[in-house]
Amino acid sequence: MKIIHDKQAMRVWAIAEKAKGRSIGFVPTMGALHEGHASLVRAAVERDDVTVASVFVNPTQFAPHEDLDSYPRTFEEDCALLEKLGVDIVYAPDPESMYPKGYATYVTVEGVSEGLCSLTRPHFFRGVATVVTKLFCTVLPDRAYFGQKDAQQCAIIKRMAEDLDLAVEIVEMPIIRETDGLAMSSRNRYLSAEERQKALNISAALRRAQAMLAAGERDGAAIVNAVREGMAPLDIDYVVLVDARTMVPVDRICGEVLLAVAANMGSARLIDNIKFAVPQDNEAALEMTAKENVPCC
Repeated sequence: MKIIHDKQAMRVWAIAEKAKGRSIGFVPTMGALHEGHASLVRAAVERDDVTVASVFVNPTQFAPHEDLDSYPRTFEEDCALLEKLGVDIVYAPDPESMYPKGYATYVTVEGVSEGLCSLTRPHFFRGVATVVTKLFCTVLPDRAYFGQKDAQQCAIIKRMAEDLDLAVEIVEMPIIRETDGLAMSSRNRYLSAEERQKALNISAALRRAQAMLAAGERDGAAIVNAVREGMAPLDIDYVVLVDARTMVPVDRICGEVLLAVAANMGSARLIDNIKFAVPQDNEAALEMTAKENVPCC
């Protein structure tokens, strides 16, 4: 495995690989890797000829009051894991090369970036869309792998890639959970034992929503209220039922829907979701999509 810091060297490597007819799989990360990241890498290694993983804590997606300085950085451990998983290149640019003095260009994806996380983090998705675009332009991937836990982010990147003709397939992978049901996140390490126990109310509330759906409930307000009730011990940011592609709120469950939640627990902000689909011509036939994403325990 090779580590590349220079963007020109990264692009030269990518161009050479594509000239050989090899497909490039790409997993962008901010480091502090866990099994969720590992699942994305395994998919890329299995599906593509060569695999690149980036490790870059992107400053443009953090507000001044957020945890940019304290965000966990475990580069050596991350590289060891990525090498074990079969990654060919780790791309680890520095902030000064990504955003040199005078940098003034940002990517904004309208529509899908509104609501949900942007209500309390209005800066966030502009930073995400910008850094992902820059990484795509350097790594030149054929496929890029993202986790469903960041469902709104996935929708934004899919829309961005389509609208800007970026010629990269966005592959959305299932949420990976701890054995107790908590969605894996680099920020979980911020939680104390007591906070982690309270955080399990999130997955418990989503399981309750799943049970209601399986029993035939189709009223959006009833589902949202039940989840809010289950998450009452937490500082809730949002509980929203939206169209899974557009992120537009829905009142009644029909078609592909995303039930997304966010809550603050101590210094950690936790997000989670489930996706499900009800065929529009037969609402009684509920089909849960990506069943492995449904919280366990």
